[in-house]
Amino acid sequence: MPNSDRKPLLLDFEKPLAELDARISQIRELAEENDVDVTDQICQLESRATQLRQEIFGSLTPAQRLQVARHPRRPSTLDYVQAITDDWIELHGDRSTGNDDLALVGGLARLEGRPVMILGHQKGRDTKDNIRRNFGMASPGGYRKAMRLMEHANRFGMPIVTFIDTCGANPGAEAERLGQGEAIAYNLREMFRLEVPILCTVIGEGGSGGALGIGVGDRLLMFEHSVYMVASPEACAAILWRDAGKAPQAAEALKITATDLLQLGLVDQILPEPVGGAHSNPLQTAATLKQALLDNLAVLTQMTRQQLKEERYQKFRKMGVYTQLAG
Repeated sequence: MPNSDRKPLLLDFEKPLAELDARISQIRELAEENDVDVTDQICQLESRATQLRQEIFGSLTPAQRLQVARHPRRPSTLDYVQAITDDWIELHGDRSTGNDDLALVGGLARLEGRPVMILGHQKGRDTKDNIRRNFGMASPGGYRKAMRLMEHANRFGMPIVTFIDTCGANPGAEAERLGQGEAIAYNLREMFRLEVPILCTVIGEGGSGGALGIGVGDRLLMFEHSVYMVASPEACAAILWRDAGKAPQAAEALKITATDLLQLGLVDQILPEPVGGAHSNPLQTAATLKQALLDNLAVLTQMTRQQLKEERYQKFRKMGVYTQLAG
């Protein structure tokens, strides 16, 4: 998991909190130097800091939630794998191109003793690692690897768990040459016919077809400050207004937040995050995720293969359906 002891990376809207925390630290140091008891003052300031943190993170705009979802220290797929599984064996290669896409990882694991197949986008922790993993933007080989592992899970009756965290699929010319669109479309079709439970969770940023390539499931969960979108607000603003500076306005219009998507019927469950975001307490976040996965698997594993496929089909058929009132 990310090391929470390192110096925090502050987002713009967190600056008032940082100033208050710095003031508390300064008062503590002065009190220790002068042997003065300031316990009451410290308690008051800490209480104010807690209240301020709750106010800020309880009223984030869509654009601010996007910042939290993109936070460089937000827990990744491999962080969650390490925290919630008993065993983990990573599997490599798409058995087609001979390459192994590091932007999309997958393997066998045990979740409270239950064998599962876990797949997910994987971003890097620093610039070098991000370049190696292409910033979590998977290539066609990555989606073909994912499908190979899902086929394996289906063959042996193992539930599939996917973690979505990408700004989109690899948009490069080489990816297009190798069939990026076809690879994603193939996954979309084939995931509907799988006869095992599929649990998808947006753990950070769910962008466009890159997210959908491992996003067809029986349940779609989202963390409170994660986002799911057809295009990034920056790209949307550039297309509609020819001004990337209007990204906050686009983020509002796109309805990218977990709350918006739950109301629209696209998301099944919102997972709460610690005040301050998932990166502020990764272990607590992982415990929330693990419990949600276990609860949903307990329900899905009681269903027959035909029930799983039929409900999955109906779930997606209902998306986008609305009633227009006359008058």
